[in-house]
Amino acid sequence: MHPNHLILIEHPTHYEMKYPLNKKELRFKKKKLLYAFICIVLVVGVYWVLTREKQPAPDIPVVSVMPVEQQNVEIFGEYVGRIRAQQFVEVRARVEGFLENMLFEEGTYVSRNQVLFVIDQRQYRAKADKARAQLKKDEAQARKAKRDLDRIKPLYEQNAASQLDLDNAVAAYETAVASVGMSQADLDQAEQELGYTIVRSPISGHISERHVDLGTLVGSGGKSLLATIVKSDTVLVDFSMTALDYLKSKERNVNIGQKDQNRSWQPTVTITLPDNTTYPFKGLVDFAEPQVDPRTGTFSVRAEMPNPDHVLLPGQFTKVKALLDVHENATVVPQKALIIEKGGAYVFVMRKDSTVERRFIELGPEFGNHVVVERGLVPNEQLVTEGYHKLNPGMKVHVATAETNEKKQQTTTAQ
Repeated sequence: MHPNHLILIEHPTHYEMKYPLNKKELRFKKKKLLYAFICIVLVVGVYWVLTREKQPAPDIPVVSVMPVEQQNVEIFGEYVGRIRAQQFVEVRARVEGFLENMLFEEGTYVSRNQVLFVIDQRQYRAKADKARAQLKKDEAQARKAKRDLDRIKPLYEQNAASQLDLDNAVAAYETAVASVGMSQADLDQAEQELGYTIVRSPISGHISERHVDLGTLVGSGGKSLLATIVKSDTVLVDFSMTALDYLKSKERNVNIGQKDQNRSWQPTVTITLPDNTTYPFKGLVDFAEPQVDPRTGTFSVRAEMPNPDHVLLPGQFTKVKALLDVHENATVVPQKALIIEKGGAYVFVMRKDSTVERRFIELGPEFGNHVVVERGLVPNEQLVTEGYHKLNPGMKVHVATAETNEKKQQTTTAQ
């Protein structure tokens, strides 16, 4: 008996001991044992796969994205301004005399040419009457001289009058005509002075309190101030800008204080009232000083603003917000999406394959919670706005859905 026959049989039966297996039976027995071993291995393997602890899949960051937008961005500057009336007129006496009457209520609105004061007219009326009488006398003399001249001329032509007679008649007539002219001028002046005794409002506006009392002797030549009138239906707002503001405006091709019909906007201003509310009307910058004040390093700017309800009072200070420029179709991003380091500012942009890219950008002016991007982004690119703190370039991300945000808010509330 071959030794291998005894090794492969663990528990040989009596028959097997008596009758050893041949080669064919031995090969069949080996295959049977091999198949049994394979089945046991498969069962154990399946059991291990089904019962082992599953390793958690690597976490994919969840981020919020938004498309890069374009919009018109308004650039403002804030200054301190002072309001003044568009017109401020001092009413003064032009002739001397005692103030007889005042025909207005202080602080009220007066119209143009409305009578305000009356100065004693007696001496001026007498002067006018005298000048008028003198004019009539001179006119009579001129008419007589004309008749004399008309009589002398035919006599001279007939040699009945001498050349001297004719010359005297011509001289008398011309002197009489000149006297009429002088008397007319004296009358005009006297009537003008008489008219000055009626003091009228030169403009429409609000009048101040009177500066003189009735019975006061006022002087001529504008020495006596009677009252002031302020026209404030439209007011002027004065404020100062720095030389740096001027240079920046030049860089943007904006001429402060000059209207430009080629641009779609004009330099307007808004002001803040004392109760911190915004005045509902806007003003327009219409003048800028062409030189800088060397003492302050600033230059004066003026804006004209409507004041129909007389809410704005001349002399008051106010906050001025001036429109300096408009970036049309500017690329803008929220400031919360920016990452600023020593190397510059950058953002994360999600590609179409849901991987992120670090993109360095050039920043422009800020406005509100957004900032203008001068270079580095293209409109409609997907910008990562939240969840970028753990990102690395090339990393795959998931975009947060409304359900994800709701769960996140619930988790935050529970904490």
